[in-house]
Amino acid sequence: MGPNTSGKTNLLEAIYLLATGKSFRAGVEREMISYGQEIARVQGKIESEEGIQALEIVLTPGQVGSERVAKKKYSINKVGKRMMDFVGHLRCVLFGPEDLEIIVNSPSTRRDYLDRVLEQVDREYRRASLSYQKGLRQRNKLLEQIREEGKPRSILFFWDKLLIENGEVITRKREEFIEFINQQPDYFGDLNIQYDQSPISPARLEKYAGEEVAAGMTLVGPHRDDFRITLIDADINAEERGNEGRDLSVYGSRGEQRTAVFSLKLGELEYVAERTGERPVLLLDDIFSELDHERRKKLLEVIPQQQTIITTTDIHLVDLAYRKKVKLIELK
Repeated sequence: MGPNTSGKTNLLEAIYLLATGKSFRAGVEREMISYGQEIARVQGKIESEEGIQALEIVLTPGQVGSERVAKKKYSINKVGKRMMDFVGHLRCVLFGPEDLEIIVNSPSTRRDYLDRVLEQVDREYRRASLSYQKGLRQRNKLLEQIREEGKPRSILFFWDKLLIENGEVITRKREEFIEFINQQPDYFGDLNIQYDQSPISPARLEKYAGEEVAAGMTLVGPHRDDFRITLIDADINAEERGNEGRDLSVYGSRGEQRTAVFSLKLGELEYVAERTGERPVLLLDDIFSELDHERRKKLLEVIPQQQTIITTTDIHLVDLAYRKKVKLIELK
């Protein structure tokens, strides 16, 4: 607990960074380093069935003094790790006011959300995602060379194969996650996620071959995926509403959008727990002021099921019964 600007969200950002290797706030990693400083260091100890593990991430702008260094270093028990091997030792689910952006922002926000959930729990997804992104950058460079320098399309053969193999893994696992969420109980209306996927295959790459060269970029694949959260209104007949329901990003009120994100996060919590066999840490960033009584009541049922870390400016927003049970850390 503490007033605004006291650093509450910074603590959650540090925990989230140790879990995912990424910030949920900073647009670029340099922004996680204090202004005027050259290094940021985040350390944490976690206790699990594997024993106590010391996690550490060191961030730099790429240069310390006159020396060029890695922008990000990961270690477990002081042993250096690749990001792919570091992520997944600590797992968490974050729920904060900015999560409304999942519904209202661009498709890239929703793809980032899918990546952050799946990379925590699935090593194969992490590997496929890293390979796909590297391959995508290289293939786009070659498409520009084909357009600008007249190089043959045969130079794409290896990268086409790499993107197809890894893209199929990404699409399949995103489908599984969305299907899991759609099967969860709907506490606040008939919500449904529609997965607008962009499959990648030899036939689709061939279909868009000309357009890709003209654009100088890859036009099909999971990097073009999106999803929509819809609400089926029971008081509107089926013919008028259609089978998919009302797209909340376009036709949803602020309250409906907030409720949809709340339901999505509850589903994410259960997904991580089922996939890993243990409850993730739940991070709640000043969320009680955003929820009405019914949503608070549901959240208070979920809080005791795992370690939960809550930030708030006002302890009175937390139910009286819980105030006596929590460990309170006050920031000035």
